[in-house]
Amino acid sequence: FFQVVIKGLPTVNRAVINLNKDTYELLVEGDNLRDVMATFGVQGTKCISNNTWEVWNCLGIEAARRCIIHEITTTMDGHGLKVDKRHIMLLADLMTCRGQVLGITRHGLSKMKESVLMLAS
Repeated sequence: FFQVVIKGLPTVNRAVINLNKDTYELLVEGDNLRDVMATFGVQGTKCISNNTWEVWNCLGIEAARRCIIHEITTTMDGHGLKVDKRHIMLLADLMTCRGQVLGITRHGLSKMKESVLMLAS
């Protein structure tokens, strides 16, 4: 065992250490994914965030696309709904195809004039 001390990150409100099978997980509430990943003792390649905007700013659009897929899949599974992975991937592709993360709102995908979904309907 070795200790990981997380301190001095002003955007981290709370940190909880969770034992999951044989590994420890550090659950962090707050923002600033980049600083959490750079903390000594934290494996940056194993970090997961549910903040798509933060992932996009920190790791790029492909990581944000993967985050969208993960979040939609997790949410649907939590409600007992099974959705084909290809449909979720199509939605994530549509949300990230312009090089930025677009929400499914009147300010996001709905403003696209030639959207794949608009042309299909």
